[in-house]
Amino acid sequence: MEITCNRCHQTVEADTCYCPSCGLPQLTYTSDGVGELGEHGEMPVRDAATVDWKPAIRTALMLAVPAGILSSMLSPISIFGLLLMGGTGAWTVAIYLRREKPAWMTIGAGARIGLVTGVVGGWTAAAASGISLFVMRFFLHQGKTFDDLWQNLVNQQLSQQWESMGIDAHAIATTKAWMLSPAGSAGWVVGTVCFLAVVLMLFAMAGGALGARFLGRPHRQPL
Repeated sequence: MEITCNRCHQTVEADTCYCPSCGLPQLTYTSDGVGELGEHGEMPVRDAATVDWKPAIRTALMLAVPAGILSSMLSPISIFGLLLMGGTGAWTVAIYLRREKPAWMTIGAGARIGLVTGVVGGWTAAAASGISLFVMRFFLHQGKTFDDLWQNLVNQQLSQQWESMGIDAHAIATTKAWMLSPAGSAGWVVGTVCFLAVVLMLFAMAGGALGARFLGRPHRQPL
């Protein structure tokens, strides 16, 4: 009996585990719906577009939490946080692939694993940043240092940029007053932390997709 590949729709022999054209793993079934062994004794393989989420989430938690802490705003290596999170997404896919037989997945599946890794890592970084700022302000009494830095940024650097853009002086004064208020500075910090989490998530997603692209290659059967 002949079947067709789900991806390229080329003819595949019923006892062949892989498409000879595109390499997509094929599932074979007996009459009672139970998968049977392939021609080389392989067990039926998982669809490369699906993800076994239990080991994937376990691996993502194991790697993304420390990566998120290292990518937080006050981490000494935070400047490399985006690259670190992208590499973490690819690393999560690589570890996941070691447990899969055959070790192949689509780019979309890799991106989904990277997305989960990024969600965990990004919000870990956001939480670590918030906790660090809270501790430094209220327990280490460094609030004045932060306030001075913020006032210098708003009064000098941002004001000069706005003036060079031709923004009205009244609008600049109103914006500065809001940004220097407690609500404005707190809102700016929260927005920055959330933006960091989203960017880290996107980089991890891209890393997962790249990991699947370069590590999860199909195992082609000889023609």
